[in-house]
Amino acid sequence: MKGRLTACAAALAGSAVLGVAAGLVWATVAPRALLQEVGHGEAQLVNAESTAYILADAWFCLIAATGGLITGIAGYRLLVRRAGWTATAGLVLGSVAASVLMLWTGENIGLGTYNHLLAVSADGVFFHASLALGAKSALAFWPGLTSLIVLLAEYGGRRTASEEVLLSVD
Repeated sequence: MKGRLTACAAALAGSAVLGVAAGLVWATVAPRALLQEVGHGEAQLVNAESTAYILADAWFCLIAATGGLITGIAGYRLLVRRAGWTATAGLVLGSVAASVLMLWTGENIGLGTYNHLLAVSADGVFFHASLALGAKSALAFWPGLTSLIVLLAEYGGRRTASEEVLLSVD
């Protein structure tokens, strides 16, 4: 029982660390909309048709999907095959935490700089908006892919009784 709880805790902790790293990657690669200061503490988009928000969401989805693949494959190979359902529960809960930590980390990196620029910049100064996730449904990519991979690995790894008889005859 102690080994199963250790596997669950390892899945939770590993996923959480991966989520923070993914948030740092998202903050680095995602584009930000260009703003212009129009008054004290007030800024407007320079280009109202900017695709920066859509691309930031797309980058989040891509990074979260990659994290889900890594968590699902590595978690299944290293933990689920040995510890069973407790490791699966740890992976799923950890992937939810990873997705939320990715969002929190990515949105908070640079937020202080954005708020500072908004507060002290003179009218007409250009600067980039802080990073934000518009499509909150993207948070489901990481746990969804992790769960799908574990499910497919479990389903694909099982053999029916007739298959086992045929394999033992050969």
